[in-house]
Amino acid sequence: MTEVLNNLAFGFSHALTLNNLMYCAIGCTVGTLVGLLPGLGPLATISLLLPLTYSIPTTGALIMLAGIYYGAQYGDSVSAITMKIPHASSIVACIDGYAMTLKGKTGLALFTAGFSSFIGGTVAILVLSFLAPVLGEVAFLFGPADYVAMMLVGFVCVSFVTTGSLLNGLAMCMIGVLLGTIGTDVNSGMARFTMDMPFLTDGVGIVSIALGCFGIAEITKNLDSREERSPFNGKINLIPTWAEFKRIIPSALRGSVVGSFLGILPGGGPTIAQFAAYALDKKVSKYKDEIGTGCIEGVAGQAAADEAAARTSFIPLMSIGIPENAVMALMLAAFIIKGIQPGPNMIASHPELFWGLVASMWIGNVFLLVLNVPLVRYWLSVFKIPYSVLFPSILFFCCIGTYSVNNNLQDVFITAAFGFMGYMFMRLELDAAPLMLGFILGPMLEENFRRAMLLSRGSFGAFVSRPISGTLLGLIAIFVLWQLVAFVLQARRKNGASAPVALEPQE
Repeated sequence: MTEVLNNLAFGFSHALTLNNLMYCAIGCTVGTLVGLLPGLGPLATISLLLPLTYSIPTTGALIMLAGIYYGAQYGDSVSAITMKIPHASSIVACIDGYAMTLKGKTGLALFTAGFSSFIGGTVAILVLSFLAPVLGEVAFLFGPADYVAMMLVGFVCVSFVTTGSLLNGLAMCMIGVLLGTIGTDVNSGMARFTMDMPFLTDGVGIVSIALGCFGIAEITKNLDSREERSPFNGKINLIPTWAEFKRIIPSALRGSVVGSFLGILPGGGPTIAQFAAYALDKKVSKYKDEIGTGCIEGVAGQAAADEAAARTSFIPLMSIGIPENAVMALMLAAFIIKGIQPGPNMIASHPELFWGLVASMWIGNVFLLVLNVPLVRYWLSVFKIPYSVLFPSILFFCCIGTYSVNNNLQDVFITAAFGFMGYMFMRLELDAAPLMLGFILGPMLEENFRRAMLLSRGSFGAFVSRPISGTLLGLIAIFVLWQLVAFVLQARRKNGASAPVALEPQE
């Protein structure tokens, strides 16, 4: 304990220099602004700013890039809550966050997201400080069979993520899995389901599906109502009551724990953490019946998990030198540009960089809280524009954001196609969130399943013989059995309630 506190004090002595504070503030501000724009995200921004790291001191450059990453995580939630236009890390925020907007509680939703992000970031920084040298080795314990079991646990979350019937949710999830198979097969290199269209060889981008099924579909639905509307009317209530605070904190702490754990694992990260935290809240929260209809817990848990996972994803990068997602791969490139090789020896070789970066994350956390919570009213005032003027601007940024990912015009047409699909899903009362879950988990499940089968030479015993996968599969079996029993009991109660009552003959 004393050693960690000394190390943090050492890190703050480097992070609190004027230059590093400036780079941290720039990173958080740019990240938040980038997150607000539909389709853009930390990946595109960091890739554009990567050449600037040549002219910036090492610690300052890495602090700025890290600030862009976790700053964008909060900015993502703003567009999801206010306009139902998500990024990959804010898909779940559309469910309850946008529902709160429609109820006139946009300010409360944004404050909840900002405050919960602060809690999630703080918990993750503590995990990063105390357990980074140890938890970095956790990734080595997971084999392909274990990742398959973890992905199956994610599919079990469908019953919690969907706001409609379970059958519809499973069907949408399977559609997402099928969409994830489009593109080049990782093992054989063969093109699958591309219909001889070259631009589909790389698969369908998650940005296209997210913007289409949520953003463009919502715009089309609003235009179809033929009403002049703006999501923000009347007084903006920003500060929650004490009763609402007491609902935010437990959910944010649960999300922080889930996000901190999933951020460590390769293949985890903010995208999956938000689904897991939402599913957990929908199961254990005192207000679980309200989640999905515009509930504070539905915003708080996923926001905390999103921010926590964004920070703990630095653990495998800095402790074992393995990036767990595309953003971390760019961060690895930034380390290498500066002549630093992340890995087990990084803490000993560059303690000022490691602990300075950890300390800057907490400083950035405070910057985000101070920057975003007072500015919520200004964010909302920007969107207090007549919808007839607002929606063309939203569509413009959707197109720009989609195009900027690969600089490919075909992606814009794909986004438009998914916009039409998303509108049809809304008309049919089908929820698009399970589709996104299936699209994210499907390719990872397939890749790890095939890898596990190759290593075990076709034996399914590998999935039950390994302790981690065996335990996870056992928990899945118990959960499925429990759900079946609950379904049967519920059906019997309904049948008993609807049975006709026999009338006694009158004399």
